[in-house]
Amino acid sequence: MKIVKYLVLLLLIIIIGGVTYIATINGKYDIAESKVITAPNELLFNTINEYRTWEEWGPWMDESDDFVMSYPNQTSGKGAGYSWKSVSQGDGSMETIATAPFGSIDQKITFVTPMGESYSDVYWTFEPTEEGTKVTWGMKGEQSFMEKAFWATQDSTLAQGLTPMLIRGLNKLEKHAHKQMQKYTINIDGIVEHGGGFYMYSAAASTVATLPQKMAQMLPTIQAYITENNLPQTGMPFTIFNEFNEEQGTTIFSTAIPVREKVETPEDSSILCNFLPKQKVVKATLNGDYKNLQEAWAAAQQYIVDNKLELNTTSPPFEVYRTQPNIVLNPAEWITEIYIPIY
Repeated sequence: MKIVKYLVLLLLIIIIGGVTYIATINGKYDIAESKVITAPNELLFNTINEYRTWEEWGPWMDESDDFVMSYPNQTSGKGAGYSWKSVSQGDGSMETIATAPFGSIDQKITFVTPMGESYSDVYWTFEPTEEGTKVTWGMKGEQSFMEKAFWATQDSTLAQGLTPMLIRGLNKLEKHAHKQMQKYTINIDGIVEHGGGFYMYSAAASTVATLPQKMAQMLPTIQAYITENNLPQTGMPFTIFNEFNEEQGTTIFSTAIPVREKVETPEDSSILCNFLPKQKVVKATLNGDYKNLQEAWAAAQQYIVDNKLELNTTSPPFEVYRTQPNIVLNPAEWITEIYIPIY
């Protein structure tokens, strides 16, 4: 019997020692991962802020066949949330506590475990960089006694368990953002009348491949001239394609900005003024990256062929840029209008 008593006493000592050891473990944690993603902070912020997008990039969404999402009426902004149920991964929910567009988002996540509910504070920061946006995703909180006991029996720590999920989520977020940036639509608006008007311009020749770089260099010079001379700008920048050699892949073009009235410029000025006539045109609109312009032009030209329209060869075609890439950073939101003059 003494042996039994000694064994019971030893067991109690072990239990008390274990409880004491677990109680002294620092349960506070702050685990975060960062990644520079070549995407604008506005797009990334809006993606995280809208919980319905999480099904497309969330790191745990495709690891279980029984993952069921539920959404309330509000799924973005402060007070928004969602919840999930999964036999294999457990149930849980997420709620947005605060947002600071387009810099940070604070959330609270709840995991339903056999040991009860577990809570963590989730935080996101979006820092613009030369390469894109530095996205940081972190989780912090304090473990309960039972949670500390659980992790004390595991081969890995809480940080080692969470870090791969954060890394996987950021990688999937990057792929999702790039996919969103590639989206585009082409709409043939049909035959319309363009109002024309005066414009300031600078002309140049280039290959089609280097055209965007040439335009980017020329446009600030024209804009500076308009600003310095207090000329009222009446519309968005546009490019007139005076000549185009498809075989050689070259073009002579004018980068232009519309103004209210005719402007007399010095003889030695590289910035000139001209007039675009009021005319009938076929209009097409590209919503998306400029790299899709060739397809948009082809669609507009096919419309002309299909409808047996006659080109007005005395007036060159042109395209108008309704958005500024330095302000609208997501290429999927760029708007370009194509105008092809017809009789």
